[in-house]
Amino acid sequence: MDAWDEVTGVALVVDPKRGTRRPVVDYPDFSHLEQADQVVAAIPGGGWRAYWKDEGPENGPLTEQVLAWLVTSKGRATPITVDAHGQVDDAESADRLISPGEE
Repeated sequence: MDAWDEVTGVALVVDPKRGTRRPVVDYPDFSHLEQADQVVAAIPGGGWRAYWKDEGPENGPLTEQVLAWLVTSKGRATPITVDAHGQVDDAESADRLISPGEE
């Protein structure tokens, strides 16, 4: 979210294709806003991996590379992963994080 519409009070987000702000309600997949800390830095994943014991094929294990860590103004670091198909997501639900060199 980038700003609030002063007349309607609706949240506005930047639309990079149009080069302008748009109301969030213009997006068909918008459901709600969530409060979040401001991201102040992104640092490389550094060889870390995220592990889920039952999120892989046939509910088996899954391991994904940590692409980056998003650091908030409150000092919280969130691991961001990328899967084999190039999909990017946070790994906050991972069962554990595996440090570089650890098996």
